[in-house]
Parts: sequence; structure tokens; C-alpha cells
Amino acid sequence: MKYQNIFLDELVNEVIPFWQNFSLDKVNGGFFTCIDDKNKVFDTDKFIWLQARQVWIFATLYEQVDNKKEWLEISQNGAKFLKKFGHDGSYNWYFSVTKKGKPLISPYNIFSYTFSCMAFGKLYKITNDECYKKISIETLKKIQERSSNPKSKWNKSISGTRDLKNFALPMILCNLYSELGDLVDQHERIKIAEECVDQIFNHFYDSEKKIIRENVFSDGRFSDSFDGRLINPGHGLEAMWFIMNLGEEFKRDEWIQKSIQIALNIVDHGWDNEMKGIFYFLDSDGHSPQQLEWNQKLWWVHLEALICFLRGYELSGSNKCFEWFQKIYTYTWSNFRDSNGGEWYGYLQRNGDKLLNLKGGKWKGCFHVPRALLILSQISKRLNI
Repeated sequence: MKYQNIFLDELVNEVIPFWQNFSLDKVNGGFFTCIDDKNKVFDTDKFIWLQARQVWIFATLYEQVDNKKEWLEISQNGAKFLKKFGHDGSYNWYFSVTKKGKPLISPYNIFSYTFSCMAFGKLYKITNDECYKKISIETLKKIQERSSNPKSKWNKSISGTRDLKNFALPMILCNLYSELGDLVDQHERIKIAEECVDQIFNHFYDSEKKIIRENVFSDGRFSDSFDGRLINPGHGLEAMWFIMNLGEEFKRDEWIQKSIQIALNIVDHGWDNEMKGIFYFLDSDGHSPQQLEWNQKLWWVHLEALICFLRGYELSGSNKCFEWFQKIYTYTWSNFRDSNGGEWYGYLQRNGDKLLNLKGGKWKGCFHVPRALLILSQISKRLNI
């Protein structure tokens, strides 16, 4: 069977039915994400960024796979819950709420904003509903206001001592502005893309060690600290395929070529040669990372790597990219996918054994697996493999 058929079949016949059958809160609206491998909901709190991600997934399926009425309805019902309960009335998006929508945790997390913006932007693109457009644009303004201090007043760091900027925001903005498309002025999109790519290539990428650092000083200098030495290979690989897409859209071949080379450097550094798979966290100087879960193998890291290297192969014909794609595919399909069907497992021990029996939780929802399967099926179809 061709890759394109494998990925699409897994998406529409296994993964999406899982979320469609077991995550919908038909009483209160929105979605449950904490679901075990017996298909039972084990916690009913609702995490706003995961709610928004699921809205985006079902809207995207409707847009790009099949105009199934139920997919659009699921997306719009999730958006209705977000619109009513996800923010404080001024589009400051909470981190989490109860199953009935009562706020639990303040809007400290910028990713509640970015994914809500992306979700409502996608629904506007599909429906032309001005309400969705307003929410997306107003949320984008909030993101722009907080770009220099993403955690705003909830930032725990003491200003002026070790002022570090984090890689995650320019990474996600690369994708967000690409997703918003015509909702944002073309000149602004190009400007933001250039700024984000410049930061990633010239501040966060350490050309000497050939790694992406998660945190650097505002001018790109290295901080010899736990945070400054932190490497997250999955973040780096995800960002590289975002930049490849931008490079193709804006005809910046140099972005494509550099992101491919950086991706190859990242995976060379992050691959576990002893037990296979990609490490979750590493220390740039080889010290013990502060994250106790550093050697776990996570679903999203490997899925983003698959997209990165198949996209790199599509854009460049690089045999190294395709070899890494096949190597990571073999590991990912064998270890994360549930042979009994449904959503995939997310957390493995270093040796590949299952660590947790959850299919979704506080940090894992309806996003990385279906998004990757969709994108991989589309790339494979274009490549006819």
C-alpha cells in the first residue's frame, strides 16, 4: 500500500472516529481530551488551547478532505463553547475551564491565544461568518501586544537579571500567519515571516553546535544556564517545516535549503542511537537536563519530524531527508500507533515501552496525530508514493 493511502486511511477510519465518538461533550459543549485507552474520560477539565486545536482540525478536515456536515458541526459547536466560555470577554483566553465553562486558570498561556486565533480564522475562511473574523483579528491584536512578554503579568521571572526569550513564540507565529492567509495584510505577513525566520536562523540557531536553543538573550547571546542550554529537537523540526512552507510561499529558496540543513543537524544530534527514537529534551553541553522526562519519546516530536523530512524531500529531492523519513516512520508506526485502532499513544519510555495508557490528556488532544496524517497523506499524494 502507498504511503498516501496508509496515512489517509489511518486518519479517517481510526483517529478521527476516536475523537468524534468519545470526546464530544454533548451536554455542555466543547470537548473532553482526557481519555484513556479504554475510551473512558478520566478528567473533565477543558484546556482552551486543546479545544481550539480540535475546532481547527475538524474545520480543516471539512475544508480539505470531505465536506461532511458533521465535521463542520463539530467544529462550530466547539467554537460556540470557546466563544462563550474560553475568554474573559475581551479575548484574553483562559488556560483551562471546568466542563461547564467556569474559569480555572488565568490567561497566562499565549498558546491559548494563538490556537484560538487560528481556529476562528479557519472557520471564517470556510463560512465567511464575520463573527469568526472579529474573534480571530481581535485575538491576533492581543498576541501582538504580548509578543515581547508572552506571559504578561503572570511572568514569574525577575526582570533585568536573565531576560531570555523563548523559541516557541516565533516558531508558532510562522505557522499562525501562514494559516491566517488573507485575514492579514500581505505586507504584514511577509514582514512577520521575515522577522520570525531571522530570529530563528540568527538568534536561536547555534551554527557552531548546529542546534536550536529553546532560550536565548534578547540579542541572541547564549545563556550558560539550565534554560539557556535547553534543546527540544521536536520544536526545532516543527519550525523547520513551517519555514519550508514560508519559503515556498514567498519564493525564498534560501530559507528552504537552510531549514533542511538545520533539520538534518537537529536529528543527527537528537536521535537516540542506542534505543532509537528522538529524545524529548537535551542539554547543549551534555549536562544532565533539568527535565526528568528528558529521555522519553513523545508522539508529537516524531510526527513533526515525519512532516519535516517528507516535506524536505518533496522540496529538494534530498535522499538524506527521505532516509530519515523512512527511519522515523518505522519507529513511529511501530511504537506510537495503537494496533487495536483509534488515537495513538503519546508517551513512551526511552526503550519504546508504553509509559502512559492515555490517548489524550492535559497536553495531548486532537491535533498532532490528525494534522500529521493529513499533511503526510497530501505530500505523499503529490509525490505519488
